[in-house]
Amino acid sequence: MTVEHTRLTAALRELRARTGLSLAALSERTAYSKSSWERYLNGKSLPPRQAVQDLCRIANEPGGRLLALWEIAESDWRGRAAVHARAADEPRPQEPPRPPETRRPRGRVGRLMVVLASACTVIVGGVALVLVLTPDREAPEDEPLSASALYSLAPQCHGTACEGRDPMRLVCGINPQSLTTYRTATGARVELRYSEKCGASWARTWGTQIGDRVEVTAGGPTHDVRIEDGANTETYVFTEMTAAHPGSTVRACFLPASADGERECIEARVGEAATTIRSPSPQ
Repeated sequence: MTVEHTRLTAALRELRARTGLSLAALSERTAYSKSSWERYLNGKSLPPRQAVQDLCRIANEPGGRLLALWEIAESDWRGRAAVHARAADEPRPQEPPRPPETRRPRGRVGRLMVVLASACTVIVGGVALVLVLTPDREAPEDEPLSASALYSLAPQCHGTACEGRDPMRLVCGINPQSLTTYRTATGARVELRYSEKCGASWARTWGTQIGDRVEVTAGGPTHDVRIEDGANTETYVFTEMTAAHPGSTVRACFLPASADGERECIEARVGEAATTIRSPSPQ
């Protein structure tokens, strides 16, 4: 899978877990079979655009971001399919005629030649396999991924190693806990999330306006995200991660774009009920 396909698969699995629906129940609510959803959610095949839209609808999730991921993944998918199709249409070189007699060398020299030939076959095959599995798109320099990360849905960091990093890219967004969700005075939503497997928390927001900003911290560095354009307002946007563990207090603050808007903050302790705190004025 490409990086985009991996991220799309992780996001779809997160949505499906949030719905609590089995694959059979999911097939009953959509036009896609149980076996099709199994392939889509395990990254075995790229889902149709409509399947992504249907899952977003069932999970009550804005579809903008996931559809953007799908379009990139689908573009890569079509590009690779076209390359394979062209390769299949190209004429294959004919095998050169074999000599009248082919005798295997005998004795120690003969056995050595057989071993060397086998070793060359293994080496060439290994190189070919590496070339096939190596993605044709490099990861951004600020978030290099190992080869295993590209083909695994397991979390790629834990604790302080996740600090300041992208929760979706590091595959921490699969089945996270929702610590609390808060509706701001402007109607935007802010949600604190926590991944036990990654030992990290982050905040995500939706229903926002251009210029809104959200901060998150768990007693360490503060990470924030700003709503930059109209595309951001149509989907959810999330902060980078902050290291957290059971007992940590995670705090998120919403800063509206309006100059006279109030800063609104929420806190939640991992493993306990959340509390809500509203600051009297922006800070």
